[in-house]
Amino acid sequence: MDNNNKIIGIIACFLIVVIMTGCKNFLGLKSDSKLLVPKSLNDIQGILDDAGQMNIGKTPSFGEASADDIYIPTSNLNSYSEVARDIYSWKKVDYRYPNDWSNAYLPIFNANFCIERLDEVARDEGNAKAWDNAKGSALFFRSFYFFLLTMQFGQGYNTSTSNSDLGVMLRMTSDFNIKSVRSPVSECLERAIADATEAASLLPEIPISAVRPSKAAAYAQLSRIYLYMRNYAAALSYSDKCLKIKGDLMDYNNDADILGLDLAVTFKKFNKETIFYAEMGTGFSLHTPSLSRIDTNLYSSYSVNDLRRRAFFKVNASFQQFKGSYSSSASTLFSGIATDEVYLTRSECRAMDGDLEGAMEDLNFLLKKRMKNSVSYVPLIAVNKSDALRKIRFERRKELLMRNLRWPDLKRYNMEGAEITLERSVGATKFFLFPNSSYYALPLPTDIIEQTGISQN
Repeated sequence: MDNNNKIIGIIACFLIVVIMTGCKNFLGLKSDSKLLVPKSLNDIQGILDDAGQMNIGKTPSFGEASADDIYIPTSNLNSYSEVARDIYSWKKVDYRYPNDWSNAYLPIFNANFCIERLDEVARDEGNAKAWDNAKGSALFFRSFYFFLLTMQFGQGYNTSTSNSDLGVMLRMTSDFNIKSVRSPVSECLERAIADATEAASLLPEIPISAVRPSKAAAYAQLSRIYLYMRNYAAALSYSDKCLKIKGDLMDYNNDADILGLDLAVTFKKFNKETIFYAEMGTGFSLHTPSLSRIDTNLYSSYSVNDLRRRAFFKVNASFQQFKGSYSSSASTLFSGIATDEVYLTRSECRAMDGDLEGAMEDLNFLLKKRMKNSVSYVPLIAVNKSDALRKIRFERRKELLMRNLRWPDLKRYNMEGAEITLERSVGATKFFLFPNSSYYALPLPTDIIEQTGISQN
């Protein structure tokens, strides 16, 4: 954006303040932080608009590397680090900075810093709209990353144990001298809900850029959190609110946002389905599209008339490689929020509520735009609630793969008794991840354990 140079200067100045403050006893120097800390509304918004610090490569990927949409042949796996090989086998590992934890806590720090600076800027009639956007954006970012961290490093939500199951650190201030402690899963999710709810009351319905949060994004965020918590009534309400603001879907037959179904990159960046734009971190590279293979059973589940076969995948040697990211990149994975996810959430929640007609209406509305229009589309029907949920969740997996959504879905389904066991092979050795295993709360970075004294998963 146009503010990039200004943002870099602001952040550089802030880092100088931090360094000088930390070294003042040694140097015997005084620094006037009032001259350097950004305080204007434009500067605060500029920090939040720095996509490189807030959106790009910051969302966690450990869950994507641990789920069942990809596999890596042993011959390829041998070229990976020992840590990556152990992660592929669902073993606890010693890993350190940089990682998902450090990536995600940077935008949380920036959000807290901006909220604190906003407390020093008076909101008046002249700046109310800009002030609300900045405050709402900071709250949304904090909610977005608190939830992603919790669903990766905390156990799946369980009403009887989540008050004691450990989640992540709820850093609510930019003061890094305050001791970090792990909060319960329930408290982490409640904080993410509170932040997103307040953000929704402040943000515009549609942003000027998809890297900025919006009311639609806040509603989608709330639907995502409540779905994870299996509060289907609340998830239904917020998914419906979101889609009333933004409900665009691409028609894979002929859409201006599709570069070409058979091209190496299928979709335009910031296409009409994008509600909020973010990109996944590289993590341990296990999920990197060019290095991982799509599960063969998953690929074969797409019918010959399903255009997602061409839009999402390409042949690489003897296997299928994912190329269907909404990032418009063959190597970078989109991990924001899009309308296809929200339609599938509303469809599932309608089924849970007993509204089978509404549930299948949403599902068929999506699928009709994914199938060849040269063949008459035959709408899916559901004979009962169980049948509807099976079909909706099957399409959810096929539509939303490689967005780090499968991991929380597995936790949610197994909490409901789905009994999904994951299996991976390394040579002749097979590894299994059983339902509700403690490993579903993924290992924390070793350096964080050492520095804070918090307990390891």
